[in-house]
Amino acid sequence: MSNIHPTALVAEGAVLDPTVTVGPYTVIGPHVKVGAGTVIGPHCVVEGHTTIGQDNRIFQFASVGAANQDKKYRNEPCELVIGDRNTIREFCTLHVGTVQDKSVTRVGSDNWIMAYTHIAHDCVVGNHTTLANNTTLGGHVELGDWVTVGGLAGIHQFVKVGAHAMVGFASAVSQDVPPFLLVDGNPLAVHGINTVGLRRRDFSNERIAVIKQMHKLLYREGRTLAEARGAIEALAQSAPHAAADVAAMSGFLAAATRGIAR
Repeated sequence: MSNIHPTALVAEGAVLDPTVTVGPYTVIGPHVKVGAGTVIGPHCVVEGHTTIGQDNRIFQFASVGAANQDKKYRNEPCELVIGDRNTIREFCTLHVGTVQDKSVTRVGSDNWIMAYTHIAHDCVVGNHTTLANNTTLGGHVELGDWVTVGGLAGIHQFVKVGAHAMVGFASAVSQDVPPFLLVDGNPLAVHGINTVGLRRRDFSNERIAVIKQMHKLLYREGRTLAEARGAIEALAQSAPHAAADVAAMSGFLAAATRGIAR
């Protein structure tokens, strides 16, 4: 317990690995579990039924695991589950889920969550995402792996953003954003694919060419969504080297519930 500052308040019942560090004046509730190597800074509040994995860094003034802002919430024992190696910066707020959905809010691993970000109830955040300052996720939002969201962007409740997509600065996102796309603005507009991000993640030129083709089928040929989906699915036969990318796009379009950003 030598890594816990004497002014921190750790409730009886909290389970902290002996290697966890807790800064001055931080408050940790009785249903909290924290994994090895995680560092929680000063003046944080970690409460609720919250599980935090290994090697996370939570900066000062973060509020983690608080009761959500859903008016239907009646203090049910819902959860917040955070993976490993996340960075959570100052003044971030992450809330527990609701019984009306999954009863859990999930944040994956290796995410870079910048100051003043809000992750609301029942959100699912994948791995390797970057959420810039003042990103706001409404309830039930789902972000795929490697999503990047620019500062001051707001994502409407129940919206899904597919893997490797990028949402630009100060965007208002009220419809689902398919994988690989680059979108921004208010109203939101699609500006092509996230080529820079894909290249940084070692996508080959051949895979990027197929992703460009999927974008063209969706947005440049005047097809209905059903027609575009059929044409995209056919790419799996002609471009086997990008079959996983085609499957990701096809699966996302099949599961879209708010219509896609057009």
